[in-house]
Parts: sequence; C-alpha cells; structure tokens
Amino acid sequence: MVLLAAILASPSTFTNPQGRADRYNQTCLCFQTAYDWDLGRVSDSANSLYSSAKPESAFVRWVNQWGSAVVDGITTIGDMTLFSWKMLKWLFTRLPCRGTVLVNFYQVGALSLPVVALTGTFIGMVLAVQSYAQFHAIGLDSRLGAVINSTLVKELGPVLAATMLAGRVGGAMAAVLGTMRVTEQIDALTAMGADPIHYLVVPRFLACILLIPSLTIMADFMGIVGGYFYSVIILGIDHAAYLNHSRDGVTGFDLFSGIFKSVFFGSIIAIVSCYRGFNCEPGAEGVGKAATTAFVYSFVLILAVDLFLTIVMNSIYYTIYPNGTSFL
Repeated sequence: MVLLAAILASPSTFTNPQGRADRYNQTCLCFQTAYDWDLGRVSDSANSLYSSAKPESAFVRWVNQWGSAVVDGITTIGDMTLFSWKMLKWLFTRLPCRGTVLVNFYQVGALSLPVVALTGTFIGMVLAVQSYAQFHAIGLDSRLGAVINSTLVKELGPVLAATMLAGRVGGAMAAVLGTMRVTEQIDALTAMGADPIHYLVVPRFLACILLIPSLTIMADFMGIVGGYFYSVIILGIDHAAYLNHSRDGVTGFDLFSGIFKSVFFGSIIAIVSCYRGFNCEPGAEGVGKAATTAFVYSFVLILAVDLFLTIVMNSIYYTIYPNGTSFL
C-alpha cells in the first residue's frame, strides 16, 4: 500500500504518457502482489526465508505440552477450591428455599433408587458366582456369606452407589448447568441480584451428601439379598450356616466405614459436576464435554479418595480391635 501511494504521488504519473504507462504497470504489479499475499502465495525469497527457520524440536514440544497440562491442572484445582469455598460459605450462612431442595432430593434420591438397587442385586450374585468355586474347593462353602457381605458393606456398596450417582446424577447436573451457562441463564440470575451458587449449587450439594448414604444402604441390602439368593437357593449352601457366618464376618464398624466414605463420594460428585457445568464451553459440544468430564473426573476422584479413606479406616479399626475379624 505504501509503494502504491508513492507511485500515484509521483508527478510523472500525470505529465508523461510513457510515465503513466509505467506507473500503470507498477500499480497492477502492486495489486497482484497484495492479492498473492492474501492468498498465501509468497515469493520464492520469502519461502526460502521461512524455510530456513529451524523447526521446534520434539523435546521442546513435549516440554510445552506437559507444562501447559500442569499449569491447567493447577489452575483448575485453584478454581475448584474457590468454587467450593463459595458454596460452603452459603451453606453455613443461609440455606436455600425448601422447594428448591426438595426437587433436587427427588431427582437425586428417588429417581436413583431403582438403578442402585438393581446394580447392588446383580453385584451380590456375581460375587457369589465368582467366590463359590474357591471356597467349595477347600470345603468352606458356608463362609461365602461373610466374604460377600463384608466386601459389599465396606467397598462395593459405597463405590457402586457413588458410581451410579456420578453417571446418572452427576452427568445430568453438569449438562443442566452447562446449558444454563451457554444460554446465559446463570448470567441472568446474577443480573437479577441472585447468587447462582446459592440458588443452583447448594441444593444439589445437600441432596448428594444427604441421600447418598441412603443409596449406599440400599445397595448393601440388595447386594446381600442377591448373594443370599444365589448362594442358598441356587448353590444349595446351608441357610443357617450362611447367616451365622455372615453375621460374624460383618461388624458395625464395617457398616459405618462404608456409609462414612459415601458422604465424601457425594460431595465429590456434587462439586465436580457443578463446577464443570458452571465452566462449560460454548455450544452443544461444550455441554456434552462438560457432562463427560464430570463423570470421568468424579469417578477417578472417588477411587482415589476411597483408597485413602480405606487406609485410614483400616488403621483406626485395627487400633480399636487389635485381633481383627477372621473369615476362617
């Protein structure tokens, strides 16, 4: 453009006919060069100049990728911590209205009950199928109930209930809140003077932490019933011996530890799902991604926290009961 202005400003452009022809050719060349540049067709000298630059090494790209992942992870942890802190402040200063809480209680608890009960039943039966051969080989068929019930009460019941809740409720919460973020409904709440965290997050958090213990108890009960049905009715294990060993193999501390862990699982599901929904990317793809990542992150955190809490609860148990409980 600067070259074109200099050509047109030259006096010979308007006085000399030959000069006008030369300036015309130069002007056409300028326009062609600008057109080629817009289309990405640069000259050979420019191509050689760009090609002479050294490409980025694979090690540098690897460092950049990992550095970006670490920074993004730290940023996400900080944002989620601040998000949780805001939610807890509202939780201890002003509870949400009763109607909002009851709707979330129904969606989280009542609608999740059938799938949790069905899952627990089949898990108890699968445990009976998988364990029977080993116990039958050493003549300890009647001890099968102690192993099934202890496994369900301490580990599988809480984890399965939390997994079902993360898949059915966590993904739904992330999708709903993500849609509200994309359609600017959350911004509208803020503009009307309502705090979105108090109105949208706190009821869902209360529903998760208060109802997941009930769902865990239901999963434990149905798993015990399923294991009993398959062991006694189908495999023919003695009824009285099965119940006696089941009672001796499960203590009140085992039941308490499973319910205690479920409270942490419920809080993880609520916080992660609501956070992913609030920070949803634009568009339908962003809503789907928020729902998927909410379930994946919740499930991974549930397993990690379960490992930590199991170590802690085992240490407490063997401190209180040094002799422990033997299935044999």
